[in-house]
Amino acid sequence: MNLLLRRATIVDPASHLHGQIADIAIRDGIIHQIATGIDPAGYEVTDADGLCASPGFVDLFAQFCDPGEEHRESLQSGAAAAAAGGYTDVLLVPNTNPCVYNKSTVEYIRRSGENGPVNLHPIGALTRNTEGKELAELYDMAASGAKAFSDGLKPIQSGGLLLKALQYILAIDGVIIQLPDDRSFNPGGLMHEGVVSTRLGLPGRPALAEELMVARDIELLRYTGARLHLTGISCAGSVSRIRAAKAEGLRVTCSVTPLHLLFTDDDLAGYDTNLKLAPPLRTAADREALRAAVIDGTVDCIASHHLPQDSDHKVVEFEYAANGALGLQTAYAAVAKAMPELAPDMLAALFGANARRIFGLDDATIREGSPATITLHAPQTPWTFTETQNRSRSANSPFFGKAFTARIGGIIHRGGLFLNTF
Repeated sequence: MNLLLRRATIVDPASHLHGQIADIAIRDGIIHQIATGIDPAGYEVTDADGLCASPGFVDLFAQFCDPGEEHRESLQSGAAAAAAGGYTDVLLVPNTNPCVYNKSTVEYIRRSGENGPVNLHPIGALTRNTEGKELAELYDMAASGAKAFSDGLKPIQSGGLLLKALQYILAIDGVIIQLPDDRSFNPGGLMHEGVVSTRLGLPGRPALAEELMVARDIELLRYTGARLHLTGISCAGSVSRIRAAKAEGLRVTCSVTPLHLLFTDDDLAGYDTNLKLAPPLRTAADREALRAAVIDGTVDCIASHHLPQDSDHKVVEFEYAANGALGLQTAYAAVAKAMPELAPDMLAALFGANARRIFGLDDATIREGSPATITLHAPQTPWTFTETQNRSRSANSPFFGKAFTARIGGIIHRGGLFLNTF
């Protein structure tokens, strides 16, 4: 398919065309020409006036539940949700059944995404069956296409085991993703421990459970000199520790979720199970610290933490509800709503360029001769997310019926144009 984007605003600081409004001509998946007034003959023309064109967005922590629990999400439905959310690449956590801890499961996921709209990148499990006992086949998984290693939703609790993993990963220059959470701190906690949890009568989990894990992991990183990405950061104390580690020159990066930039524990007053998360929503002061860290560059990426749950695990009392929410289709809009001061180039870096650099994904710079891997986004276009627009097999989103001021227009990837019609 030959495509012509009319009057797109190029938002890509790595491109010499950054900030320019131009036509982008694409032939057989390659950017053939970027100029004004390109002859439309032989092209399928799309009006991109008012849309920003940026290197394809990347999500680095999503759960597609396949293999094993396809009723919650399949690789195909997850990819459709990702494309609607503006993503061309998604890193998938290994917490499936069976989990992704050897080369065969890595290859299954990678091959399953070859014909879809989105590149699916398996995150290999750090330990066998994500049990946190012995290291998995890291070298074989890397050779088969694993882009990073993590036990995903089950963070490594043993410092000695994580130390061994960090040392091992040096040989293949890999990246470990850790969701910092010491599960020994009140494992029955349902939300952030504080004034609101006391008022609601719900057991809480302290910020200390995250902050101590961040401090421990940074010490292990200092000892090994490896590469570590901390995702789901939710506390002011975690932010300050990561900022100091970066200033020291340690190879640590981090990401936050859109929900933690937008909501606080006060928003749980209505017991909305779609806001029951791990890590839990924190205080307004923690949220402001996260926003400040986004502005000053301490936070490298936005991670959706897309976690589909069926109604049996969400339409129940708050105490019995499972953690997690959908995130892929609303991540961009939620961040723009939480932080309207973010310029389009900052959003493009948080959602795409930084993750590509950290995890060694293909360059997607917008220039002639490069593969067309493009996200079309509109920072100032209002829309409302409805259940009919939902592409996931699950419906655990806190955003149905909610209005936003920024939206995703679609993606161009693998020679195809995938436009949102809403």
